Amino acid sequence: MIGSLLYLTANRPDILFSVCLCARFQACPKESHLHAVKRIFKYLAYTPSLGLWYPRKSSFDLHTYSDADFGGYKVDRKSTCGTCQFLGNMLISWFSKKQNSVSLSTTKAEYIIAGSYCAQIMWMKQQLLDYVLTLKKCQLGVITLVQYV
Repeated sequence: MIGSLLYLTANRPDILFSVCLCARFQACPKESHLHAVKRIFKYLAYTPSLGLWYPRKSSFDLHTYSDADFGGYKVDRKSTCGTCQFLGNMLISWFSKKQNSVSLSTTKAEYIIAGSYCAQIMWMKQQLLDYVLTLKKCQLGVITLVQYV
């Protein structure tokens, strides 16, 4: 069931966090995890019209947003972080994961994810340049970088 839900997250980012949280317990699942997975399936059954939409004519401004919490996972006190990248108004990449180390503050958790999403956005920018697509504007969180190519 988790494998099927992970496949669906490609078009349904609204279930990504819940599915990944359930996937953490695949080695030793309990009945409560089965109920959580069934609840995700019920949610999918009642929201079939939700999903990603990619309009044909859209701008090519690259926007990236990220967030991290401080010790939000109560089992081992590791922070959960996530980013999403938009090309115009189209969601093209996202991830949500538990950080590898325990952060001592919210600021440290945010710095860890900022480094990760800056690397991701630089890779995306290079991929777009390889396809001869130039960016006029690249926005990282609340910081705006304007580049004229």
